[in-house]
Amino acid sequence: MAQEIPAVTLNSGRKMPVIGLGTAFPNPPSDQLSGIIVHAIEAGYRHFDTAAVYGSEEAIGIAIAKALKLGLIGSRAELFITSKLSCADADPDLVLPALKKSLSKLGLDYLDLYLIHWPIRLKQVNMPTDKVDIFPFFDTKGTWGAMESCKRLGLVESIGVSNYSCKKLSQVLEIATIPPAVNQVEMNVTWNQKKLRELCKEKGVVITAWAPLGAKGTMWGSTRVMENPVLKEIACAKGKTVAQVALRWLYEQGVSMVSKSYNNGRMRENLNIFDWELSEEDKDKIQSISQCRGYPGDSLVSEKGPYKTVEELWDGEI
Repeated sequence: MAQEIPAVTLNSGRKMPVIGLGTAFPNPPSDQLSGIIVHAIEAGYRHFDTAAVYGSEEAIGIAIAKALKLGLIGSRAELFITSKLSCADADPDLVLPALKKSLSKLGLDYLDLYLIHWPIRLKQVNMPTDKVDIFPFFDTKGTWGAMESCKRLGLVESIGVSNYSCKKLSQVLEIATIPPAVNQVEMNVTWNQKKLRELCKEKGVVITAWAPLGAKGTMWGSTRVMENPVLKEIACAKGKTVAQVALRWLYEQGVSMVSKSYNNGRMRENLNIFDWELSEEDKDKIQSISQCRGYPGDSLVSEKGPYKTVEELWDGEI
């Protein structure tokens, strides 16, 4: 029987499963990835996180169709699908066409959640290979207004942002007619986002943690979570995996998360975090872990761009 996953209610009124499967690159070929997604649905995952730049939207769409055909889900409404606006499309006139392109790849009529991937506009789809690929200005008001239009058109149930600092999130909240439902950011035991968590709680914005296990094996990840001696000690004492302890800690902070593992066993293990708790002693030990942002975003700063330094990109939250 599939694991039952708790949900959090967004400020849009929609319910989002607190843990989802991430599909950021690198990824296997689309046909192989679609099979992995089907296995994840069998295991109990109902939230799938993708983005225009990940190259995984098409595979998720194929998997949804297969899951419906196999009877693993009764309807598309049982799933929560998140995608993100490419930095190359982060312009008021490009948001709606970009969303429609993502929907076409997914084979869906609507998204459950659509996020601005980064508060920056690039001249090409992937991360910049040259600093001149970064536009000097990011139109926060116009781009967010276009996101709101997508929601009003019924093409997306909830809208939000990703990789926004407290200051940048506050700027959106000030001009928004429809406030962001989610801010998806790097968060784990080694980068606990305490300041941002407090702001989001006050403003009714749900945090979704990316790299909850440190994103080991990626260009932006590290082994700091999975090799952490504090987590290893707690996991050993509780008979849990290090990943389960790391994810349970996030759940107890009141945030949601997207964790990427394409191994069937680990996918299922990562869902088994809801019927046990960390002790106060465990939490105190985790609280003592030294903090360091895993991905500084230095490829997104440039003298020609809106952010000249990493400090400006994150408004000092580094």
